[in-house]
Amino acid sequence: MRGIAHPLRVRILSALREDGPATATRLAELLGESTGSTSYHLRQLATYGFVVEDTERGVGRERWWRAAHRFTSFDGEANRDMPEESAAYLRAVAALYAGRVERWLDESADRTGPWRDTGTISDWRLQLTAEETRALGEELTAVLDRYREARPDAPASDGTERVVVQVQLMPFLRTEGGAEA
Repeated sequence: MRGIAHPLRVRILSALREDGPATATRLAELLGESTGSTSYHLRQLATYGFVVEDTERGVGRERWWRAAHRFTSFDGEANRDMPEESAAYLRAVAALYAGRVERWLDESADRTGPWRDTGTISDWRLQLTAEETRALGEELTAVLDRYREARPDAPASDGTERVVVQVQLMPFLRTEGGAEA
């Protein structure tokens, strides 16, 4: 958890997964950061196994990096002994998710064809036990795994496009005054 619990590291890892291998310079341009900062955080991500150097690219001192894994999942129970790092990671992921939704909202009106009305933002309030909540999370993961396994790393082909599914399953919280938090 320590290696990923930083907002810029979450953004770097996301960019490498979404756009493919890149240099620290390219990531700095893409993310609006300094090259020194992206270079430092890439090395930290590499130390913890989140990214690896792409030795098939680059010449001379040019270093290319790629994500070591296709996704990262968070296990709260396994990270219980690192509450500060866990909170930092989850806040960085929440900010990334919010940014994705905002970009989709900004660009969705300009879409045409079959993809125009495919996205959705929905929420449901359910009355569940902790056990039922865990089971729901496992069922949602199983459904997503079926789709992920159908085309693990397939390039875009006829009619396909990469989509993102953001799952947020948590207890419903209210503020002290009873309003929605």
